[in-house]
Amino acid sequence: MNIGYEFKSKRLLNTALTHISLANEIGIESNQRLEFLGDSILSFVVAEYIYNRFNDLDEGKLTEMRAGAVCEKSLAEVAEKMGLGGAIRFGRSECGEGAHKPSILCDTYEAVLGAIYLDGGMDVAREWIMNNLKDNIEAAAHMDYRNYKSEVQNYFQKRDKGSEVVRYKLVERTGPDHMPEFTVDAIYKGEVIGKGKGKNLKSAEQAAAKQAMEEIEKLL
Repeated sequence: MNIGYEFKSKRLLNTALTHISLANEIGIESNQRLEFLGDSILSFVVAEYIYNRFNDLDEGKLTEMRAGAVCEKSLAEVAEKMGLGGAIRFGRSECGEGAHKPSILCDTYEAVLGAIYLDGGMDVAREWIMNNLKDNIEAAAHMDYRNYKSEVQNYFQKRDKGSEVVRYKLVERTGPDHMPEFTVDAIYKGEVIGKGKGKNLKSAEQAAAKQAMEEIEKLL
């Protein structure tokens, strides 16, 4: 594990790496309170950074950017690079795949951040976030925030002046439990108008709607 910070209090680090499954098993404190603290600090620091960095964006775009930068996938990626998964202390009920679950990696990242804040203060916590998350924050500025599902539905409702909706059908689910991939069809009046893949159903549906919208835009 290489988190890029040397703790003065090893107790704080140990608590940050203690999953609730072990805490319940042997009666010690879990990392959940530190996770709560880290989540709040992370949200503030990222909001502060993008507010100063992107002064041409309105409140809505800033909110979307922050959400993209601190989403489960983003934080899990950073935690994986640090090797946090292998350092988490699990109980018997969560051993095995727990170290690879994005939700657990994300929560542990936030818990470690909370511990760093308590151990070193706000300036240290801010520097740590920017050292390991800055690339993700910058990447969030270039994410596609269009709601393709809404756009596709609005197009057909206006065109056909009807109430029939675009439906999304799960075609296939592949990959291991900790890293699944979903394939979805967008269907309108019985016809497939778009296909998409994603790491969850929501992203797969948006990808299918995006393909459908791209075909619609070719005709406009």
